[in-house]
Order: sequence, then structure tokens, then C-alpha cells
Amino acid sequence: MTEIVFFTDDDILTGFSLNGHSDYAQQGEDIVCAAISSATYMTVNTITDVLMIKPVLLNEADAVMQIQLNSKDAQDAESILKGFKLHIENLAEQYGDYIKLTIRR
Repeated sequence: MTEIVFFTDDDILTGFSLNGHSDYAQQGEDIVCAAISSATYMTVNTITDVLMIKPVLLNEADAVMQIQLNSKDAQDAESILKGFKLHIENLAEQYGDYIKLTIRR
């Protein structure tokens, strides 16, 4: 199961942590994992390479992605983070057995 935690500060998304494989199907055929991975990399790349925001924390490893922004930068990236959260919420509705979603304040 993929666990995704969104972090908020005063109702502003400041980042997220993603951990684990969905195990929907075998590696290379797992559409849930592919959808999550693609959206995650697009989100992080947009924040770091398009908006040129330097995260307070950026961690990437096998089946792990974590990004944390300071409050000012989180406001600048708010639309991107909200879009990512909406996408993940929609995936969790469809594939709830494979995605665990948490909001942490």
C-alpha cells in the first residue's frame, strides 16, 4: 500500500510524504503506482525546476518521496500542491485498497 501524508500549516499545504508501493499489480504493470509516481514527479519538478523553489526538505529513494516547503514558498506553490492533493484523493477513491491518505496539521 502507498501511504501519502499531506502536511498543512494554517490550512496551507506545505508538503507531503509518500511511502511504499501500491501492490496493485506486478512491477512494470502497476497502473496505480505509475499514476502516483507520475503525478508526484510532475509536482516536485514543477515546484523545484519551474517555480525555482528550494524545499526545506527533499528526500527521494526507492518508493519514498518527501518534500517540505517553508510557509512563504508553500503559498507560492499552493495551486500545484492543491492540484496534486486533488489528484491523489481521486485515485484514493478509485483504488482505496492500495492508497492510504492522511492530512497532518
